[in-house]
Amino acid sequence: MTNPILVEVSRGPKVESVHRGAIAVMDAQGKSVLSFGDTEAPVFPRSAVKAIQALPLIESGAADAYGFGDKELSLACSSHSGEDEHVAMARSMLKRAGFSEDMLECGGHWSTNHRTLLHQTTIYPINSTPPAVCNNCSGKHTGFVCTAAHTGVDPKGYIGRDHTIQKNINTVMQEVTGAAHDEDICGTDGCSIPTYAVPLSAMATGFARMATGVGLPPERATAAKRLLNACMNEPFYMAGTKRFCTEYMTLGAGRLFAKTGAEGVFCAAIPELGVGIALKVDDGTTRASEAMMAAVTARLLPADDPLQQGLARWTDKRMRNWNGLDVGRVTATLPL
Repeated sequence: MTNPILVEVSRGPKVESVHRGAIAVMDAQGKSVLSFGDTEAPVFPRSAVKAIQALPLIESGAADAYGFGDKELSLACSSHSGEDEHVAMARSMLKRAGFSEDMLECGGHWSTNHRTLLHQTTIYPINSTPPAVCNNCSGKHTGFVCTAAHTGVDPKGYIGRDHTIQKNINTVMQEVTGAAHDEDICGTDGCSIPTYAVPLSAMATGFARMATGVGLPPERATAAKRLLNACMNEPFYMAGTKRFCTEYMTLGAGRLFAKTGAEGVFCAAIPELGVGIALKVDDGTTRASEAMMAAVTARLLPADDPLQQGLARWTDKRMRNWNGLDVGRVTATLPL
C-alpha cells in the first residue's frame, strides 16, 4: 500500500516537495477513530513511547522513594535538548538514587539547542564528545537507573535486551499496546536500548489507554495519568526551548499530550476525547511529522475550539530564508 501525501512543501506558487505518511487515531478499546495510510505496517516507535517505558519508574515505587515531582517525571519521558536545566535535573535524580552520571549507558552527544551548544563548547573540547548526561535520552536512562536501584537490581548493563529493566519494559509495552514485542522485530535505538517495530494502530491504542486508564489495572492507570500530567504540566523538561512538543503542550494547557520520536514518528493523546494518536512520515522528516500532528489534532477538535488558531501555525507554516523573506510554506494536506 502506498501511503498518501499528507504534507506539501511549496516555494512560491509551486509545490517543491511532498511527504507521504500514515496516521492512526484509536480509542482505548482498539477501535479506529480516524485513519490515513497503512496503519498496520510495523514501525519502530523510537522515542515516541518513552511515557510508556517510564511506567515502571512509578509502579516500582522508585519515583516516590526519591521524591520525584512533575519536572523529574517529565524528564524521564523526555527527548530533551540538553539544556542546562535538563542536565542538572538528570544529575539531581541520579544523586538521589546514590549514583553519578557515569552510570548512564546512552552515550553522549552535543546539544541540539544552538545557545546551549555554544555554551557546551566552552566546557568540553570541540574535538571531544560531551558526557552521556547531555544525551537527549539521559532523562529516560536516569529513570531506568533509579528503577533498578530502588528494586535492588544491579543497573550495570541495563541497556541490554536480557537485563531485568528491559525485560520489564518489554512486558509493559506489550500489555499497554496489545502488540507483540518479539525478538524478530527488535532493533537497537539511538540510545542503545531495544526498540520493537509495531503497528501505528497499536501505539495509538496504547496512548488512548494511557490517557483514559481504560483497559489498564488501577495502579497502572494512576501511574499513566501521573506521567502524562507531568509532561503536560512541565513540557520544557520533556523537550526544550522552542521545541514542538513543548509548545504544543503549552498551547494545550493540560488538554494535549505529544511525544516525538526519531524518523518522523509521533505519538499523542487527547484525554478529553479518549483517543491516542500515532503517525509516521515515510521519509522520516520532522517538519512533516509536526505539521501532521497539528493537523490531525485540529481535525479531531471542534471547529470553534480556541486551540484551532494556535494549531494553524504548524498546519500551514511559513518558510523564511536567511534574509527573513517569506519564500514558501509547509502545509498539511489531510482534510481538516
